[in-house]
Amino acid sequence: MTDTSRTGAGAGGTPQVGSGMSPGLVLVFAVACGLSVANLYYAQPILDDITRSFGTSQGEAGLVVTLSQIGYALGLAFLVPLGDLLTRRRFLPAVMLLTAAGMVVSAVAPSIGVLIGVALVVGFGSTVAQMLVPMAASLADEATRGRVIGQVMSGLLLGILLARTVSGLVAGVTSWRAVYVLAAVVTLVMAAVLRRVLPGESARPSIRYGALLGSTVTLFRTEGLLRRRILFGALGMAAFSAFWTTMAFVLSGSPYHYGAATIGLFGLVGAAGALCANVAGRWADRGLTRATTLAFAALVAGSFLPLWLGRHGLAMMIVGILVLDVGVQGLQVTNQSIIYRLAPGARSRINSAYMVCYFVGGALGSAAGGWLYATHRWAGVCVLGAVIGTVATVLAVVDAFRGRAPAGPVGAGVADDWPTAGD
Repeated sequence: MTDTSRTGAGAGGTPQVGSGMSPGLVLVFAVACGLSVANLYYAQPILDDITRSFGTSQGEAGLVVTLSQIGYALGLAFLVPLGDLLTRRRFLPAVMLLTAAGMVVSAVAPSIGVLIGVALVVGFGSTVAQMLVPMAASLADEATRGRVIGQVMSGLLLGILLARTVSGLVAGVTSWRAVYVLAAVVTLVMAAVLRRVLPGESARPSIRYGALLGSTVTLFRTEGLLRRRILFGALGMAAFSAFWTTMAFVLSGSPYHYGAATIGLFGLVGAAGALCANVAGRWADRGLTRATTLAFAALVAGSFLPLWLGRHGLAMMIVGILVLDVGVQGLQVTNQSIIYRLAPGARSRINSAYMVCYFVGGALGSAAGGWLYATHRWAGVCVLGAVIGTVATVLAVVDAFRGRAPAGPVGAGVADDWPTAGD
């Protein structure tokens, strides 16, 4: 396979892979990631409006979210690896155009069935963000890679957290259909920006699509470091999803009795936690991955105490949300800073393997959280989150005592995630 990790400057002076990124280009990547992944979450706060608009059941309207998540999972598995094969300057804007078309159809959908069907397309196209992150890692130089990933991930995480807030506010002022119109417009604008500013790339590797997907599985099977980082990521996302799936039930009940618009504003609290991604990236650049893994996993575990106390106190709920988001997002940036060292020419496939499992962890956490809330209420959810965080913390301690981890065949010669110096 051709290694495209190091090339010179492209036409027009645009940065090439491995040559570093200007602050402006980092900002474009961060905004593009946020806007892309936000398309996956706009529907959540407006499901009640959709239910009333079509006169359907809540269960049927909920399939809009379910199908978008299924589409996202399919995109992670089958679309993201193409980032290692196709010229991303053309490929990514094309995928965003497809997503924008899906948003337009959603805005004018004549029936709930059409809206549900198109949600699959929207979710599929939202994976553009997961191709931009490894591309940013390739463009960054070694000394600043963690910081760049942290900044780009800040944009992605802000998109996830703020999408619900924006959607609820827009729908409250206009209608749920306007949310999809707005999403289509900003996606189209972002596609045009990416087509203009994404740097050129040298010849992409010549490999069949089937072999491309097979090599993703091979990376997972042969890279022990990747599997360990996947486990940390999946545990963090499971705890995160267990909370955010059930939080609305708590805030809509006694003593809060908040409406959907107010509940959506809690995404702003989580957005503050996204700012820690920059710090996590800088620490990763300094080789402090052992310390950050342990610290962020411990924050995930510890966050569920104030969250449990928050059932009767808003201040503790806010503290718990902030600590949880710092822990999960810091762990995510640390993980990605590490796994992108493994194979410079296969970063999209590495990200595909990582994010598929990350998404599965989130889905399992969401399902378990919903079931526990129904059977054991908020205490059950908080115990689940605390147990998940504790498992991640214990694994971090065990890994810390393992010393230097052997590099796998694909990542031979790559520094492992537990450096003995500077940590």
